[in-house]
Amino acid sequence: MPVDSDDTLREILEGDTIAVVGLSSTPGKAAHDIPAYMREQGYEVIPVNPYADEIFGREPYDSLAEVEETVDIVDVFRPTDEVPGIVDETLERDDAGTVWLQLGITHDDAGKRVTAAGRHFVQDRCLKVEHERLFG
Repeated sequence: MPVDSDDTLREILEGDTIAVVGLSSTPGKAAHDIPAYMREQGYEVIPVNPYADEIFGREPYDSLAEVEETVDIVDVFRPTDEVPGIVDETLERDDAGTVWLQLGITHDDAGKRVTAAGRHFVQDRCLKVEHERLFG
């Protein structure tokens, strides 16, 4: 069951660290500008992109499995068909309490696995829009 209550969204957004799978190094793209906004709001944004050399002054990780920092939210900017693999990597971690699929990305079966594991699942919502709406 995807998250739909504002109270739960607020609780999720109280985390500090967001691993962004598919973070883009190209300003003007949503996969760059939304994480940039979250950085401006004080979040630690961890880039996960095997094709980029540097994003936000950091070397990106090639995969979520390689991320060494503690992660609160896994934010996904990848095609729907990649979601199950990203969920697999998330569920192998002990820390990431939320999988957040950005606007236009949905995967109900993956969401059921996330919630069955006792974690939050948000799909087809923009992290920036929800943050501005709730904490604006």
